Amino acid sequence: MQNATSLSQSLSGGLVRSFGAIVLGSVLMTLAAKYQVPFYPVPMSLQTLVAIGVGFAFGPVLGSLSIVFYLVEGALGLPVFANAPERGIGLAYMMGPTGGYLVGFVLAAATAGLLSRRFRVRRYRSALVVALSAGAMVYLPGLAWLGSMIGYGRTLLDAGFYPFLPGDLIKAGIAALVYVQAMRIRDHSKA
Repeated sequence: MQNATSLSQSLSGGLVRSFGAIVLGSVLMTLAAKYQVPFYPVPMSLQTLVAIGVGFAFGPVLGSLSIVFYLVEGALGLPVFANAPERGIGLAYMMGPTGGYLVGFVLAAATAGLLSRRFRVRRYRSALVVALSAGAMVYLPGLAWLGSMIGYGRTLLDAGFYPFLPGDLIKAGIAALVYVQAMRIRDHSKA
């Protein structure tokens, strides 16, 4: 009987921690959407950084679930997205030109979590490759969706890729650096 109680407490504690991670990831995505860093040629949100970061921190499942939770909040009409409610809310916002990038954040979190766990990434260079790969996942559905609205070709790249690439490279570098430092601290505290 005591083993069943201990197992039950362990499971409920794990569920609470998991739900807490999902909510924390969603809150961080909301904050990242609302605050923009002045940058050339376009202001830079921190959403890609957060999506990669929650993937690194929480793993592929909880990381991507935290972004899905963020998207569900937005779909329900909560003003969690960048420039919401000024530029719309809910599903109408999600069906707009940035809708594909929102889906890409889920892929970025899953990729960062999966690759960092699969290859036991601990060095900056490897973490940077993972972060860049995860960041690229934002562009796949983002450009596909935007292209369906404005057409494919040079105009698409000028509108949805080139202006954001410098900032996204910097964000990938920051995510990789923070991840490697966090792993060093964690590994050192275990020793």
